[in-house]
Amino acid sequence: MMSTTGYTIFETAIGPCGIAWGTAGITGVQLPAIPPSQTGTYLARRFPGAEDTVPPAPVQHAVDSIIALLRGEAADLSGIELDLANVPEFQCRIYAIARAIPPGATLTYGEIAAKLGEPGAARAVGQAMGSNPYPIIMPCHRVLAAGGDTGGFSAPGGVATKLQLLAIEGAPEARGPFETGPAEPSAGLGLFDAAPVAPDFDAALAIAHLRAADPALARLIDRVGPLRLQLDQSSSLFVALAEAIVYQQLTAKAASTIFGRVKALFKHSLDGPTPEQLLLVADDKLRGAGLSQAKLLSLRDLAARAVAGEIPSLAELRDMSDAAIVERLVAVRGIGRWTAEMLLIFRLGRPDVLPADDYGLRKGYALAFDTTAPTAKELAAAGEAWQPFRTAASWYLWRALELPKS
Repeated sequence: MMSTTGYTIFETAIGPCGIAWGTAGITGVQLPAIPPSQTGTYLARRFPGAEDTVPPAPVQHAVDSIIALLRGEAADLSGIELDLANVPEFQCRIYAIARAIPPGATLTYGEIAAKLGEPGAARAVGQAMGSNPYPIIMPCHRVLAAGGDTGGFSAPGGVATKLQLLAIEGAPEARGPFETGPAEPSAGLGLFDAAPVAPDFDAALAIAHLRAADPALARLIDRVGPLRLQLDQSSSLFVALAEAIVYQQLTAKAASTIFGRVKALFKHSLDGPTPEQLLLVADDKLRGAGLSQAKLLSLRDLAARAVAGEIPSLAELRDMSDAAIVERLVAVRGIGRWTAEMLLIFRLGRPDVLPADDYGLRKGYALAFDTTAPTAKELAAAGEAWQPFRTAASWYLWRALELPKS
C-alpha cells in the first residue's frame, strides 16, 4: 500500500513544483498550480497527513534533477525510485517504456502500445498518461497522439504546459513562439488553460484552391495530408510578443529556458508579466535571467508602447488589415516583418499570409518543387497563384521539411 510521509515545494524555471515521498520511493510530483502560489495546497490535498519537511537525500537528488531538467540541462531521471504500489501491473509496464524515452525524444500512444505487444491498446496508454501521478519523472509529456499531434495533458496548464516541457527539452514537436520549421510555431508556451484552436478559414476550400492553382503544391498536399494548422490563444498579446522577441536568433531550448526565468520573476502572474510589471523590474534582474542588452531594450520598448496604448488589443487587431497590423508592430524595437507575419498566421489565423523572408519556407519550397531555394522575391512571385490562401500554402511548405527524401 502506497504511503506518503513527506512533501516539499521547490522553485524551478517554470514555477514552484512539489514532490511527495514515502518509505518506498516518490509517491507524487506536482507541477505549478494555477495560481502557482497554490502548488503546496494542491500537493497537501493529494497527500493528506504528509508533512511539509526537509527531503531525505534520495528525494533531494530527485528534486535537483528535476530543477536541472527544467533549466534545460542534461538530467537523467530514469533511475529515481517510484512507489508503484497502487499502480496496476499493465500501467507499470507502460510507465517503464515511457521512462526510457530520453529528453528531446517522443513516442506516440500507438508506438508504446506496439512496444508492449498490444497494438490495440493505444487508448489504454493514453489513459495511463492521463493518470500519471509522477509528471516529469515519468515523462508523460514525451508521449504524443497519432500523427505527432500533441495529445492531452492532465497537469495544470494542460497542453500548453506539455508544449513548454517539450520546448525546454528541445523536442522537434515543440517549437517556440513564431519559430518555423518542421513543426508549426506555438505562441505562449507557458502555464495557461487555453488549448490551440483551428483557424477560421475553410481548410477544405483552401486545399481545393491550392490543388487547382498549382499541381506541384497538390502533390505536396497529397504527401502531407490534411491541413492541421492550429492557433494558439493561450497567452496575452503582450506576452506573446515579448516571448517572440526573446526567441529571436536563439534555439527553442535556450529561449524557453530564458523566458521561463523571465516569467519566474513574476511569480504571481500566471500569464507572464504585464507591461506595467515589466517596466518596474530592474535591468540587472532581467539581464540575470539571460536577456541580452538588445532584447532587454526591445522588451522595455514593447512594454512602454503597450502602456501608452500604441499596441493594439486583440479585438482591435481583428478589425485591422494585415498590412496595418504589420505597420503597427514593426514600429516596436526588436519586432520585424517576419515576427508580425507569424502573429498573423499563428495567433490571428489570417488566411493569406506568405512570409517570403522565412528561410524554412524557402527551403521547403525547394524540396517540394525539386529546385534550388528561391529568393524572397521569387517565392513571393510564385505565391501569387496561391492567393487568397497563402497561409495554408505556407503551412504545407513548412511540412515539406518533415518528409523523407524521395
